[in-house]
This record gives sequence, structure tokens and C-alpha cells, in this order.
Amino acid sequence: MTLRWVSAGLGILVLGLLILGAVTTYAQQTPPQPHQAAPPPSAQQQAAAKPANIDRNGVLMLIRSTLLALDQANKTGNYTVLRDLGAPGFQANTAARLAEIFAKQRGDKLDLSGVAVIDPQLSLLPQIEPNGLLHMAGFFPSVPSQVNFELLFAPVDGQWRVFGVSLSVGQSAPVAPPAPEAPASKAVVSQKQPVPAKSSVPSK
Repeated sequence: MTLRWVSAGLGILVLGLLILGAVTTYAQQTPPQPHQAAPPPSAQQQAAAKPANIDRNGVLMLIRSTLLALDQANKTGNYTVLRDLGAPGFQANTAARLAEIFAKQRGDKLDLSGVAVIDPQLSLLPQIEPNGLLHMAGFFPSVPSQVNFELLFAPVDGQWRVFGVSLSVGQSAPVAPPAPEAPASKAVVSQKQPVPAKSSVPSK
């Protein structure tokens, strides 16, 4: 079960594409001269993400507070608090719209309360994207399923506030096939009760 990104960052993405297009056009119109030094970095290299300067406790607080707020919203059906905790781009979604987006999780009664006591495993360490958003991804291992997450945060008044949420639930580990049943003859033998050896007891 996978949920699409919940955000309103289309304007930023479009702007990024426009800038990239302008750089590409410029590069095509001005080919490098012979005997030129090393070519300048490409637009992709210039726009590479950078590691975020945030400690482990800060990362745990952001992940847990976001997913627990989503958990409470799913359990109560009230997404107002979750919306209010988000960045302005996230708040472009109304509470009713968020309820529609997370309807499947709410209907499946997905319980995310375990994220409060389980440490997440990060598959993407916190990094600052070219558009200034804090980006991270990972999962919470659990049995029998694990919670996979990908989060975006935007800086607002000196704080990171949720900008995008992507969540899915998957199997945490391969499940072994059931053990083959023992042959019927052996099962019968193993279930037989011991027969008392009455003949070995001397008679009086």
C-alpha cells in the first residue's frame, strides 16, 4: 500500500526545470573552445544535494513527530492538527483533502504508534535538496510488516516543518514456507501411548 506525495511544491519543481532549461540552452549556444581548461560543472553537479547539518536526535524528533501526528489524524479522522504542523506548501491541502488522501490507511486501521519506541533505519541520510528542502527516507522494522517513509521538510521561522509525506507498508523479512508434514505412519507411531509391562510385575 503506497501513498503519493502530499505536498504543494509544484511551483518549486517547475522553477527548477525552467532554470535547468536555461542553463542547457546556454551550453548548447556556447560550445567549449579548443585548449580550454576543465569544463565548468554541469547544472546537475551544481544542483547536487548537500548533507544536512542536523544531529541524530533532531532527525528522530522530526520523523517521529510527523508520523505520530499522521497516526493520530488517521485514528481520529481529524487532519486539522497535521495540516497546521505543516509548512505553508503543505497547508495548501485542506483537512478534508488530507482525509481523502489517507483514507486507505484509515480504512486499514494502520497503527503507527510503534514508531515512538522503534529506531528508524535510514536508507537516505538527511540532505538539503537544491530547492532548500530537507529530504530523508528510511523504514521502521517491525513484525510482520515494516513502515517505509520518505519525508520532506521546509524551513519556516527557523524550524523544519513537514512539506511532503510518502508512506508505505511492506513485509519486513522473507517468510519461510511452512514445514512439510510428517508421513502419516510416523505420526501414528509417535502418538501411541506406552503399553504397561504387566507381565514383568511378580504376582503375590
